[in-house]
Amino acid sequence: MSDHRRPLSDQGSDDVDSSTSEQSPSTEKGAALLRSTLLSPGYLRLLLLCALIGIPVALACFLFLTAEHELQHLVWEKLPEELGYDRAPWWWALPTLLLAGLILAPIITRMRGHGGHVPVHGLGGAPIGPLDLPSVVLAALAALPLGVVLGPEAPLMAIGGGLALLAVRGMKQQAGQGPVAAKAPMLLATAGSTAAISSIFGGPIIAAILVVESAGMGGAALVMLLVPCLIASATGALVFTGFGDWTGLSIGALHLPKVPPDMTPDAGDFLWGVPIAALIGVAVAYLRGLGYVVERWLGEQTALRIVLCAFGAGVLLTLYALLTDRSPEEAALSGQSALGALAADPHNWSVAALLVLFLCKGLAWSLCLGSLRGGPIFPAILLGGAIGIACSGLPGLGTTPGLALGMAAASAVVTGLPLSASVLTVLLLGSDAHNQMPLIVIAVVVALVAAQLVPSRDQQAVLPNAP
Repeated sequence: MSDHRRPLSDQGSDDVDSSTSEQSPSTEKGAALLRSTLLSPGYLRLLLLCALIGIPVALACFLFLTAEHELQHLVWEKLPEELGYDRAPWWWALPTLLLAGLILAPIITRMRGHGGHVPVHGLGGAPIGPLDLPSVVLAALAALPLGVVLGPEAPLMAIGGGLALLAVRGMKQQAGQGPVAAKAPMLLATAGSTAAISSIFGGPIIAAILVVESAGMGGAALVMLLVPCLIASATGALVFTGFGDWTGLSIGALHLPKVPPDMTPDAGDFLWGVPIAALIGVAVAYLRGLGYVVERWLGEQTALRIVLCAFGAGVLLTLYALLTDRSPEEAALSGQSALGALAADPHNWSVAALLVLFLCKGLAWSLCLGSLRGGPIFPAILLGGAIGIACSGLPGLGTTPGLALGMAAASAVVTGLPLSASVLTVLLLGSDAHNQMPLIVIAVVVALVAAQLVPSRDQQAVLPNAP
């Protein structure tokens, strides 16, 4: 305490030397602990098990995503064509979302596992046990293709974590006693989750960053967590890639096949980017807050109100189709396809259509967040991109900067993870990302700060706290 009250000029080199000498033994001790842990037989067996786990997890997730994508194609493209429509008619979302609610209501209220976590709370919560997985898979495959405004990332993480937990018994037998064996269940569940999302988010690096940032760890503990996750996610990504090339099937991963022409942001992009990022941050935070209201409303007559929420989302998607004379599919589902189409041809949407998309899809997203099952991230990225493109007609704001700052701001608010949101946006933009990085970082920071102005019941990051 006395050192803090001394003038800075009176604190000589003896204090610096003392501080350094006090920290050096601790640093050496941490390095020794890390070295002994990484070389321990139990930890090496854990790494091998994580690499092996990545294979079945990736295969299961590949089959899940392929089935979900094919069912979505059947519901929104093949069936309308069979009925003589060029595209899904304006009323299409009414019966599909009503059916989704009727299917989800008994799964959520009666089945073990309740179909997974409530998406308004993000991707967090305790890992889903193997016995809870059937309800998660059934809820996702039965409802997401019908137009529920949520993504596949939460079910994927549940599948990965649940399958990884199946290996815990074997790990306990091999690892024996000690800290590695004690932490094996958490490490395996986290590694399985990152293996599951490694390809849907663009590869093992972003999956690892999500884990690192959500864990809030440093030093030896961070390395001990990160290495198994990197091993499992890299193995999973390799399997995803191999099966995709071999089968020719699509899994609908979040990516932009084509992006607007690259340009270097100028002063106008930054001057407009700050208030637009703040606007997106506040708007997405309010929409998420509405999801908490919906969740509380489900406290009584849960099954009936789940059906009403699903049908209400269908009404909003129908309203979008009527107001814009466009397909309700653009506002339904996770938004992966619509985001790709928006990035490839942003001028195909009028400003009014983009604003209606944000309003209708955003409110439908809120209803689904509090009542149905799925992931919260994918739709939010489309909502941010839509606002960014809508504002790109302002004097001095370009299309590419508008898209970049919109996706970055929305993903930062919905995840609560600024680094992960920045890296995800960079990966989505591909070759356009280099020039947009400063604007992306500013948009992420501004959106996160602005979102704090919105009263929220849950200010925690949405990704699970990794071990």
